[in-house]
Amino acid sequence: MGEYIISADSKAADFKPLAMAINAMIKMPVTARSKNRKGIRVEEGRVVDDDYSGPVLEEVIDKNEMMSVTPNEGGFKGVPVIVAPIRNEAGDAIGAFGIVDFTGVFDLATLMEHQSEIIKQVCGTDPCPLPGEAIDAKR
Repeated sequence: MGEYIISADSKAADFKPLAMAINAMIKMPVTARSKNRKGIRVEEGRVVDDDYSGPVLEEVIDKNEMMSVTPNEGGFKGVPVIVAPIRNEAGDAIGAFGIVDFTGVFDLATLMEHQSEIIKQVCGTDPCPLPGEAIDAKR
C-alpha cells in the first residue's frame, strides 16, 4: 500500500495521486511542487513533466499567499492561473498547488484575449473540439 506525505521536501511522485484526481475532475492542467523540490505538471490525464516548476508556484511559496494571475513567463505564459500555498501546522508554506483559472476565462474580454493560449493549453496540437464534437456535427 502506498503512502504519500506532503512536506517541504516532497518529490513530484508524492503529488501525483492528488494532481491526477484534480485533473480528472476539472479537465484542466494542474501543477504542484514542494518548497525544496520541483514538482509535477498534469494535463489530459497524464504526467507531462515530473521535474516542473513555474514562476507563480515559486512566488506563492515565497509569499505564502494565494495568487490569481496571468503569468508573463513560464509554461502557462498568457493563461490565467490560480495557485494556493500548501501550509504546515505552523502556517508556513511547504509547497504550492496550481490550476488553470477557468473562472477567469468566463469574462468575455479575457476569453477573447487569451483564447488561443487557452486552446493550446487544453487541446495541445489536436483539433479542439474534434470534428465529431463540433456544434455543427450535432445538428
